[in-house]
Amino acid sequence: MSNQGKETRGFQSEVKQLLHLMIHSLYSNKEIFLRELISNASDAADKLRFKALENPDLYAGDGELGVKIWVNKDAQTLSISDNGIGMTRDEVIENLGTIAKSGTKAFLESIGSDQAKDSQLIGQFGVGFYSAFIVADKVTVTTRAATAKSDEAVMWESTGEGEYTLSDANKDTRGTEITLHLKDDEKEFLEDWRLRSIISKYSDHIALPVEILTKDDESSEVKWEKINKAQALWTRSKSEINDDEYKEFYKHLSHDYAEPLIWSHNRVEGKQEYTSLLYIPSKAPWDMWNRDHKHGLKLYVQRVFIMDDAEQFMPNYLRFVKGLIDSNDLPLNVSREILQDSKVTQNLRNACTKRVLQMLEKLAKDDSEKYQQFWNEFGQLLKEGTGEDYTNRENIAKLLRFASTKNDSDAQTVSLEEYVSRMQEGQEKIYYITADSYQAAKNSAHLELFNKKGIEVLLLSDRIDEWMMSHLTEFEGKTFQSVSKSDESIEKLADQESEEQKHAQKELEPFIERVKSILGDRVKDVKLTHRLTDTPAIVTTADDEMTTQMAKLFASAGQKIPEIKYTFELNPDHALVKKAADTQEDSEFKDWVELLLDQALLAEKGSLNDPSNFIKNLNKLLTK
Repeated sequence: MSNQGKETRGFQSEVKQLLHLMIHSLYSNKEIFLRELISNASDAADKLRFKALENPDLYAGDGELGVKIWVNKDAQTLSISDNGIGMTRDEVIENLGTIAKSGTKAFLESIGSDQAKDSQLIGQFGVGFYSAFIVADKVTVTTRAATAKSDEAVMWESTGEGEYTLSDANKDTRGTEITLHLKDDEKEFLEDWRLRSIISKYSDHIALPVEILTKDDESSEVKWEKINKAQALWTRSKSEINDDEYKEFYKHLSHDYAEPLIWSHNRVEGKQEYTSLLYIPSKAPWDMWNRDHKHGLKLYVQRVFIMDDAEQFMPNYLRFVKGLIDSNDLPLNVSREILQDSKVTQNLRNACTKRVLQMLEKLAKDDSEKYQQFWNEFGQLLKEGTGEDYTNRENIAKLLRFASTKNDSDAQTVSLEEYVSRMQEGQEKIYYITADSYQAAKNSAHLELFNKKGIEVLLLSDRIDEWMMSHLTEFEGKTFQSVSKSDESIEKLADQESEEQKHAQKELEPFIERVKSILGDRVKDVKLTHRLTDTPAIVTTADDEMTTQMAKLFASAGQKIPEIKYTFELNPDHALVKKAADTQEDSEFKDWVELLLDQALLAEKGSLNDPSNFIKNLNKLLTK
């Protein structure tokens, strides 16, 4: 027997904060506490079934798996018990005293105490066991692990303030019993009709019988009555499941507070037999970018729960998808290692990926507003797919959305299909620019020629965009072209020169040679350009060279980057270039060249290697 006796422990500070926020934020929908506790009981039963595959003795005694609910009006308590896997003392401390997710602290601090914001964000966090404190001023948990003896149970008790007590206990059966000591103004949860309506609303789809203790008024006989259908939702026919049931099942699966955006329920028979139920959330989870963010589908084999977060069935770029897969073709004792190399897994993964992309394609076609909501939450993840999923690249490309020079806002709403439909006659390529921010992209000098000609350019400013474009080479037969690179198609647009311009160009040849002699091998080349209207000079890279944005990505990842050699392009029609060309005195000429190059580099890179030298040159020329 464990002889650790009684001890009082403090909650981890995150738990204290979460409790406070939850009690105050979710109060308007307090009945969800019962959904969460039944959901946890169902998970405990699933885990026991799985463990019993290896060790059937765990099932010994304790009757059919199920959840039982009863009240004691005199004591003002509501109890919920299951005969699932149960917990050891260490598991109780880990599950009920801490929140083992990295980034929790920062997340909770970011919420602060803005009530309206709280419920949404706490919902994103996942509601869970602590929701019991919305209605109870004390919660008692008695639990016994399936592998433990009757005198090795543990009792956990807390008023949800700042600490909890643990003590040894006796429990005849395995599993967990939770008793809520209800607050005085929460007596409605002692009423039979209220509990029935909550169970029917939230827990009908759970594959476990949920029973309530009832008393027959006439005979005073006390008996257990099953309230829910107790048939796994995904095994039922689609035609008999309504939207509300699908939505509630999503909340049970994901512990998300918000409703899902869309879902797809699919049964496949034939060479492979499986059922999938896939959901796309309406809100991104708060920890989506954390390294240890758990994702994947719940895996069942022949309706027996096998594991949570089986990431083998969903590519990484679709890690926002929630749901389950129930396969008839995998062995019951399947492990993560076997899943990794299984042919069946590969086929299921391909099928689920296609299903999600089809769902999104349909959403984009049928409801652009809803699709925009999806894109704002998860678009950056979808962009990862262009490099990760070669097979589906064309389908992913259709789902991408961009900001563009056609719109006056940074909202990413333009699809590639729209862009292609608006391309000008004779336009061969899809033009884009990548930059650190939307403003930097929109105001880049590289766009001057395109704005003048009325040619649309896609404005890309997410960190992942440069990486994405290195994988996205063409769409519907049209290739992509960065406007910050030298390219024949751009030269063709700019080079409609008059005789007068050609003559001026010839006259400026000595000027170009003079600039080259000053800059030497600091630049790849120096030339005149007609692609600028308001800017004196720009720098460009060759088509086969690394772009500035890609170099920044490498640098931010701590990698050594090769030096970029730029081509320095000067606008012969600009007053400053004319002034520089007319300057005879060598040192002043050198100052002009340095200033124009630094300006172009600053616009391209957002920073300079030697800003003080730039300022010195600028001041010198201003005083002249």
